[in-house]
Amino acid sequence: MRKTIWTIFLVGLLILAGFLYWKFYFVFGEGAKSGDLNFLVKKGYIFKTWEGKLIQSGLRSKSPNTVQSYDFDFSVTSEEVAQKLLSNQGKVFNLHYKEYMGALPWRGYSKYVVDSIISITDIPHSTTY
Repeated sequence: MRKTIWTIFLVGLLILAGFLYWKFYFVFGEGAKSGDLNFLVKKGYIFKTWEGKLIQSGLRSKSPNTVQSYDFDFSVTSEEVAQKLLSNQGKVFNLHYKEYMGALPWRGYSKYVVDSIISITDIPHSTTY
């Protein structure tokens, strides 16, 4: 009887560990997004994390007769990447990110975590008025 309970406990513990790994540490997807950096802020009560928003080119409509831009909300875990984003605000970024199934407090509020900057370019200014 005692051996059966111990076996059930170990199997349950392994299932729980597998679920937690899948939910918070398994990289579900990875890719790149490009756009203008709208903001990047460091916030949090206990765990201070960098949170940002990228405005992508193009328009979409969530409901009839409205226009809205594509937004990409993300977190940044690397201090080096965050400082590079801050020092180049006002430019167009091409960012590499990883998508997780869930967010962790010490990794940020978003399930999208930017881990590197692919390229930075100046915003082209129009000369026609």
